[in-house]
Amino acid sequence: MIKIREANKTDIPFIVDFQLIMAMESEGMELELEVLQNGVRAVFDDPGKGIYYVAEYKGAVVGSMLNTFEWSDWRNGTIIWFQSVYVKPEFRKLGIFKEMYLHIKHNVIHDDSMKGMRLYVDSGNERAQKVYQALGMTGDHYDTYEWMK
Repeated sequence: MIKIREANKTDIPFIVDFQLIMAMESEGMELELEVLQNGVRAVFDDPGKGIYYVAEYKGAVVGSMLNTFEWSDWRNGTIIWFQSVYVKPEFRKLGIFKEMYLHIKHNVIHDDSMKGMRLYVDSGNERAQKVYQALGMTGDHYDTYEWMK
């Protein structure tokens, strides 16, 4: 019933819409549409930037996420970052994100060059934190600090 697949360019409108909603919902941030559209297209134009995945439920695209890559010299391998994760509200609690997570985890487990998975979550987004914890992820090891232009 739930299908996870690598996104293609025909999925760009879904991804853009999801990101506009997610930014407002999770951080109260209004994204600039043209900047976002160009940012999403850039991933499809340069796969080194990342890979989008979409979740389909009964044939409809109901969620998406971006995976980006971090090189770890300590581990001599790649760590997958989950970014821009979104599931439409009416499809939450159906295991959509869990299936996306397990899809990527399966890939990491079966690829010796992949060493793990990470994500960051807004410190106030307790609902998402509970989902990640239920899947066995922890926030115990690192705190994320940033400077953004």
